[in-house]
Amino acid sequence: MASGAADLVRARGRLLDGGQPGSPRLDAESLRAALVDLHELWLTNKGGELGIAEGSGLAVMAVGGLGRGEMLPYSDLDLVLVHAEVAAAQVAEIADRLWYPLWDAHIKLDHSVRTVSQAVEVAAGDLIAALGMLEARHIVGDQELSSRLIGAVRREWRSGIHSRFDELVDHTRARWQRAGEIAHRAEPDLKNGRGGLRDIQLLDALAIAQLTDPIPGLGPETPGGGLRSAHRRLLDVRTELHRVAGRPRDQLHAQDADEIGAALRLGDRFDLARTLSDAARTVGYSVDVGLRTAGNALPRRGLARLRRKPLRRPLDEGVVEHAGEVVLARDARPHRDPGLVLRVAAASARTALPISATTLNRLSEDAPELREPWPTDALDDLLVLLGAGRGAADVIEALDRTGLWGRLLPEWGAVRDLPPRDAMHTWTVDRHLVETAAQASTMSTRVARPDLLSLGAVLHDIGKGRAGDHSVVGAELATRIGRRLGLRPSDVHTLGTIVRHHLLLPEVATRRDPSDPETVRQVVDALEGDPQALEVLHVLAEADSLATGPGVWGDWKSSLIGELVRRCRMAMAGDPAPMPAPISPEMAERARAGGVHVDLARGENIHAYTVTVVVPDGPDVLSAAAGVLALHSLQVLSASLGVEGDCIVAVFGVTPTFGDPPEVGLLRQDVIRATAGNLDVSAALAKRERAAGDVGRRLYAHARPRVIWSDTSAPGPAVLELRAEDRVGLLSRLAAELARCGANVRWASVVTWGAAVVDRFGLDVGAEDGPARREAIADALLAVVPGPAPKPSENAVETV
Repeated sequence: MASGAADLVRARGRLLDGGQPGSPRLDAESLRAALVDLHELWLTNKGGELGIAEGSGLAVMAVGGLGRGEMLPYSDLDLVLVHAEVAAAQVAEIADRLWYPLWDAHIKLDHSVRTVSQAVEVAAGDLIAALGMLEARHIVGDQELSSRLIGAVRREWRSGIHSRFDELVDHTRARWQRAGEIAHRAEPDLKNGRGGLRDIQLLDALAIAQLTDPIPGLGPETPGGGLRSAHRRLLDVRTELHRVAGRPRDQLHAQDADEIGAALRLGDRFDLARTLSDAARTVGYSVDVGLRTAGNALPRRGLARLRRKPLRRPLDEGVVEHAGEVVLARDARPHRDPGLVLRVAAASARTALPISATTLNRLSEDAPELREPWPTDALDDLLVLLGAGRGAADVIEALDRTGLWGRLLPEWGAVRDLPPRDAMHTWTVDRHLVETAAQASTMSTRVARPDLLSLGAVLHDIGKGRAGDHSVVGAELATRIGRRLGLRPSDVHTLGTIVRHHLLLPEVATRRDPSDPETVRQVVDALEGDPQALEVLHVLAEADSLATGPGVWGDWKSSLIGELVRRCRMAMAGDPAPMPAPISPEMAERARAGGVHVDLARGENIHAYTVTVVVPDGPDVLSAAAGVLALHSLQVLSASLGVEGDCIVAVFGVTPTFGDPPEVGLLRQDVIRATAGNLDVSAALAKRERAAGDVGRRLYAHARPRVIWSDTSAPGPAVLELRAEDRVGLLSRLAAELARCGANVRWASVVTWGAAVVDRFGLDVGAEDGPARREAIADALLAVVPGPAPKPSENAVETV
């Protein structure tokens, strides 16, 4: 090739037009390779013409796209002329003869002239320059000189990374803040956005610093083919973006998407958006893992060096916290424990600690699939995850990028990275489902069945991406999923109804007259008169709107739906009044015999147990019994309490936090001590919670707790219902407050749905029963449950 850069421009033009006359159009990858070869050939010839050869003390090195071997149609040329022991005048003359032809041909050029020591000094003082020099590649001239520069820059990078890591992280986050997320931007920045090409270069820089692997955190079932495939797809899209625009551009504009999708044989703009979302989320997850791994690999500085190595703190059966991550316990056996995946996920959601990439990879490789129907504890862990608010998004993303979420919900594949079809939607369909569940978790206390709300939220659009009405298709899928999860048949039916009619209330309320009796009748008929489904759909309508995008939910829409729901509720038959569970004849006989009895029996799965406590009646016995269970790391999932003669019979459904349950004799001994006042349960629980610190606590979604008094004129105990988020020893604390208020518990029915509880108590509130008395009892209970304190204008005590 002649030395004039005009020849380089003409050759590049021919490549962009398809190569030789009559030849087919080059695909994106072939075009990049041809452009790299073309520029290297020109620079090699020009370098030879200028005397830049082996032993000359001169070398031309490429950084940027040419340095990475990723030359795009309109990429800048980033070149460094390196010299050693060459006269300054001679270097200046050679540099001019190298740069001027490129300038004259209007080729955009970034250039510098450096000695090795100068290049290292610049890289040491400028983070951007350092990241660029890490990609430097020899083109022509003195190979030994280039190798010296590359080696010196990389050694300085490795030795100085401990003092530059924070700057690197801050720089990365600032870039993300400016450019946004590629996966959820209508017009993404392919280079600088989160999940883009700069992030892949960041991973390479961390790998050069020997802090992480170049491809961290991805298991064998990664959707889309993993990081290398994601990198190639991003490069292909950016290559076609240059070719379509006819100039260098990083931001993909909507008007170019169809043409680029067709050029890459992906389909239309929606198919292109889905491809980009998958690639960017794979890169984004890998960067999260890479930064976390790198941070943990750095040597501790200052006083941190004197601290003991991090302990392994138990979080659940087979799950521990170590070095700020959720990892498997040493004795965990993933290949024999199908529920371990969800226990790990639930522990991560509860504690806001990320799951170790090694743990996810091991689970992806070894963990078997859950059998149908799922055991109760697996469903409970799923509900804990879905109820964790926005913290669930990162956990689900980690599971999804490593193939585990799709194993739990195979139906998810059709909505994964599926772009929305209208502009009001902020998120892809799968992320919208997760965001809806996060919004719903903040409203969990507004429904009696927070489990159905969480499941309905995460499944309401599961029918999208398939042929047919997504509500109808989704209802069929939700019914199938509900059976797989082990829901009761009636709950499976309700879940299907929720998904089938998740648009019913918004559409009817905003398009028809909510006060029209015929409108009300049609809604009631569609829901088969089910007040439970109506209650969940009311909350789901708000959560769905809030998760769609700004301005979708407002006072007008809220008031219309609220009025429609009020009229439908009036037209439906109310729920039956809460009643205590019957006491079995065997337990009744033990109660009549007197004394303290404690039984421990295996439940319906290997992690579930039933503890039955029979104890003489007294004001603090429920608090004492429930507190003893909490002190022995038994989580109460359900409880029923009744009075038989002079004894209380309490039946608890429990699961050990980790390990096996305690010996029944030890439980009985502690129940006797607690009811006799020789064991301060409240103080022991407080001490345990302080010792645990932040580790092991739930990540509360901050739903406002509610106390609801049943407005009934029937004789018998007053019925109080508490809806709140769970905490260690909550039932014991509630019972203690009731006893302190002088409210005698005659019966109780307690259910835990994931991270939420719905506790009902039949109470003798005393002769002074009235609004003030009930408000005082409610305030006492609200003081010990998690969640934000109600505003002065909010009344968390209701009567229905």
